[in-house]
Amino acid sequence: MTYIDSNTIARRNVKVLVAAQAILGAQMPISFVLGGLAGQYLSTNPCWATLPIALIVFGSMLTAPVMSSIMQQYGRRTGFFVGVLGGVIGATISAIALWQNSFPLFLLGSIFTGIYMSAQGFYRFAAMDMASEDYRPKAISWVMAGGLLSAIIGPQLVKITQGALDPIPFVGSYIAIIVLNFVGAFLFLFLNIPKPKKPAADAPKGRSRRELLREPQILVAMISAMVAYALMNLVMTSTPLAVVGCGFETADAADIVSGHVLAMYVPAFFTGHLIARFGVERIIALGLVILAAAGGVALAGVELGNFYIALILLGIGWNFGFIGATTMLAGAHTPEEQGRMQGMNDFAVFGMVTIASLSSGGLMNCSGGTAQDGWTAVNLAMIPFLMLAGGALIWFVIRGKKGTYPLPTSGGTAPEQV
Repeated sequence: MTYIDSNTIARRNVKVLVAAQAILGAQMPISFVLGGLAGQYLSTNPCWATLPIALIVFGSMLTAPVMSSIMQQYGRRTGFFVGVLGGVIGATISAIALWQNSFPLFLLGSIFTGIYMSAQGFYRFAAMDMASEDYRPKAISWVMAGGLLSAIIGPQLVKITQGALDPIPFVGSYIAIIVLNFVGAFLFLFLNIPKPKKPAADAPKGRSRRELLREPQILVAMISAMVAYALMNLVMTSTPLAVVGCGFETADAADIVSGHVLAMYVPAFFTGHLIARFGVERIIALGLVILAAAGGVALAGVELGNFYIALILLGIGWNFGFIGATTMLAGAHTPEEQGRMQGMNDFAVFGMVTIASLSSGGLMNCSGGTAQDGWTAVNLAMIPFLMLAGGALIWFVIRGKKGTYPLPTSGGTAPEQV
């Protein structure tokens, strides 16, 4: 296959993955808007309100290595179908749990939802499979940008469906998730990524997981991704509880999360070009600075404006930090190490996010005092993690880079057309 043919197929795959991110990805804003609120509704202890969200991420963490192995052995399409099945089962169990007022059953549904979340995390890797090195950051950016529509579809569906089956709240929204999964599953029929060939007996095996972690570029990329994703989740998970706890409506929380998710994906239209122009280390550093600014705005007050600005900054910071880390990681391993590396990376990232989700509810509801006190505790908790990622990045730059990672050579302010 020629270079041109490869990129032509890559662009077509990116279109499919963008649509999947928009339609199937809409279930994640729904789950994150309602997870804490439904947990608070079902649980007798408010400290466990965000446990459903933590278990979504925990399910994703547990599934990531398995999903990576499935895709390595059977292909991306099979793995994505497994993710859709997990989303359907998770939403079905969650709806039944709300109907039966069962918190343990709702937690089980959350774990199954994590299977879909794990599969969605591999969309960005699938976008790179047939792409040249120049096109990879753009492919990642485009797929991440597909979240723009999910940022609109998901929260708006919450507003339309949350009271559809009153007096039991939120059931209609989980039925909407089931529909999204059935519709979105058909997209993967158009995905054209060959199933990986089985390696010959004498083929290179690549480095072990321990050896991969000794590579500074991989280690710093993973730390940056873990911190960017975990802090985004820590604050976003608490946001609906903080907004409602400070006297605003569920619809306000949905709109704020919608603005946040838009901010997560709008920069993806130019993040790849910023990486090409300024270097991946600077973009990751900028992401960390913007995350810190989000915490500062949140600590400044609990008016609606503070919530909106803080969550928008949080989304932008996540975008720069996470896409930058993904780009740094992409060129630090060989093809035969791909499945091992991607599974290990997402296991670590979602493991950190699980801890953040669990901590979010405890900080928000069990810090003593008001919702504002809890919101303050959540945002102060960002500081040590920002110091960790910033320190690792500074160390990497000072010691000198020994690896390489692909950067696009074209300029401009928007990604190449797909």
